[in-house]
Amino acid sequence: MSKVIAVMSVSLDGFVADRADGVAEVFDWYFSGDVPIHTGGSDPMTFKVSQPSAEHVLALTSELGAVLTGRRTFEVAQGWGGNHWWGPAFVLTHHVPDGWPRANSTVHFVTDGLESAVQQAKAAADATGKNVAVHGAETIRQLLDAGLLDEMQIDVAAVLLGTGIRLFEGTRGRLEETKVVAGVGVTHLRYVVRKT
Repeated sequence: MSKVIAVMSVSLDGFVADRADGVAEVFDWYFSGDVPIHTGGSDPMTFKVSQPSAEHVLALTSELGAVLTGRRTFEVAQGWGGNHWWGPAFVLTHHVPDGWPRANSTVHFVTDGLESAVQQAKAAADATGKNVAVHGAETIRQLLDAGLLDEMQIDVAAVLLGTGIRLFEGTRGRLEETKVVAGVGVTHLRYVVRKT
């Protein structure tokens, strides 16, 4: 059965974005090396990371088969061009945005709650024998608070933002560290979420 894994980049002081939803500084490490990583999806990109980060990213992405996220992340990412690199995307929302769903898109909108979104994303990931990646601070907090998050993959960027959108504002949990990888400009941390 698939696991639900939070996958986020965060500043050392705990912010996933600045006050204007800017994420460039927490993603600078994607351009801190000379090893190319080519993404797929409708809006492909090429990152150039350090060798340790490349090994980490390729290992992580090889285990992902679906994405669960909130509406805000969907909007900021401009819907990933209709197809996320990691597989079908399930977007938690109260209302389906205008112009969606789109033909040939693998973006699905879930309007009947968090548990339904998890079930749908897990079913898609299970079909490929892979896991669900979770994006978005609010969605990660909701899953953590509901006991629906299995692991966290947190990429801690070597930057202090001072203000912005916090990843873990107002939530609690106990974690067990399973992996640490030092890259250039980033430390990759993997945790298992202890169920209480």
